[in-house]
Amino acid sequence: MSKYGKINWRRRRKIDPFDQNPSWRLDYKNPELLKLFVTTTGKILPRRITGVNARNQRRLRRAILRARQIALLPYTTHKS
Repeated sequence: MSKYGKINWRRRRKIDPFDQNPSWRLDYKNPELLKLFVTTTGKILPRRITGVNARNQRRLRRAILRARQIALLPYTTHKS
């Protein structure tokens, strides 16, 4: 018996947060929402972590890139 116990190999199906919350609008003008899907270093989180479906992941990527272009979101964070 492992000291970590039994591992559940079945993962629960992730639900798209944009389908679950209809009030969340994917828009580049909403940086507070877009920050939820970006790491502290500025990388866009992948679908397998966030649970966003493919269509919304493409829309999310486009919105993040547009928000970066007009300086609503930073490209990177400088930690010195």
